[in-house]
Amino acid sequence: MSEIQFRLNGEEVRVSGVDPHTTLLDWLRDSGRTGTKEGCAEGECGACAVALVRSDPDGRTRYEPINSCLVLLPAVAGHEVISVEGVARGAELHPVQSLMAKGGGSQCGYCTPGFVVSLFAEYYRPGRDGYDPEAISGNLCRCTGYRPIREAAMAMGAPSDDDAALIRLRESPPVPDSFAYEAGERRFFRPTSLEEVFQHLAAHPDARIIGGGTDLVVEANLWHHRWSTLVSIEAVEELQGIRWTDEVLEIGAGVSLSHVEEELGDRVPLLSQVFPLFSSRLIRNRATLGGNLVNASPIGDSPPALLALDAEVELRSASGTRTVPLHEFFLDYRKTALKAGEILKTIRIPRPFPTVGRFYKVSKRILDDISTVAAGFCLRLDTEGRVEQARFAYGGVAATPARARRAEDAIVGKPWSRATALQTRQLLEGAFTPLTDHRGSAEYRSTMVPMLFDKFFHETGEAGS
Repeated sequence: MSEIQFRLNGEEVRVSGVDPHTTLLDWLRDSGRTGTKEGCAEGECGACAVALVRSDPDGRTRYEPINSCLVLLPAVAGHEVISVEGVARGAELHPVQSLMAKGGGSQCGYCTPGFVVSLFAEYYRPGRDGYDPEAISGNLCRCTGYRPIREAAMAMGAPSDDDAALIRLRESPPVPDSFAYEAGERRFFRPTSLEEVFQHLAAHPDARIIGGGTDLVVEANLWHHRWSTLVSIEAVEELQGIRWTDEVLEIGAGVSLSHVEEELGDRVPLLSQVFPLFSSRLIRNRATLGGNLVNASPIGDSPPALLALDAEVELRSASGTRTVPLHEFFLDYRKTALKAGEILKTIRIPRPFPTVGRFYKVSKRILDDISTVAAGFCLRLDTEGRVEQARFAYGGVAATPARARRAEDAIVGKPWSRATALQTRQLLEGAFTPLTDHRGSAEYRSTMVPMLFDKFFHETGEAGS
């Protein structure tokens, strides 16, 4: 039996004998640290927020808030964790706690610890200049109406030079190494190279790969799924990093969504429209682009955008590498082209990027919600405004994310005009056969397909054409 070691609120912690499926949240509460709350067990409410000490894309150390309900305890081995119990300075409240208390930001108090941790991380964010609403985008409150919480966030000043939490950020974060944990008949491995990954997959053919865990741990929490062997790929160096060339943008499958968002900025306009609608910052700090694709949900946020960008994926196994266009990667409902012993290594987006592109998401809430229908539209126009290439991709209208091929082909060579748009709209009517579920009826989804295209033309087409 092995041991899980990590640093919690400045103290070394050693844990053994717990099931690898135990979440950090459950362990915190079972160990008496009950300030961290469970509200949903699926990353929706943020009551369970804790912070990890990690590097940002520029190499600066920061506190990165995450949902502890979606992190398995073995995954924090070698990490440094701050829970709400570690925010205060002994008997003295931290400034964010004082602001929340004085401003009436807490009523029933259940959500308060999560807000405090998110604001703690924001308080020390390198380069912070003003209030960022995204800092608490993953925290829900049902009592205060958010005004006093927002005011607390807006009133945050700068930490003093002798602030112990700030001093910690002047040093490098821990770098978790290769790790193996076993309890009973269940195992958790965290390799640091692809070679190690394939060794584990060969030794344990039934192993389940886990990245950020923001989907897989929901299965464990809500549906009580259990796996004999979990292989975490978050520390695999070959799956990290973002590389630009004149021909392609390459994104490692293991890079967190928040790091992708920060590093890309506005350089890929279509993706910069996706990220603010892609769950919450708490989720994006753990979730990965590779995981979102391998999950193969027909309502995932990234597939329509990446299909519209003509992306392809590099798949790697112990026997070699192959490249698959993303439109050939999704085979059926939650089924991909991945073979046994194969993992997704890199997402490639060709350059130059399309002339115009838009992403739209139809959901019950504007932010932090799952889509009913999503769409990514891209056009490559020549100097005379004629369409050289078109990509119209949708999610939520079929068993897999899908492109509207007939409409794409029909528009090539034509001017991006109102007449062209009207002809294309007709091809989009009835292009898919969606299903009805609790998020939307088949009729509603079918109606959204041409209507989202109408919005695309309204925003990008010739005015008055």
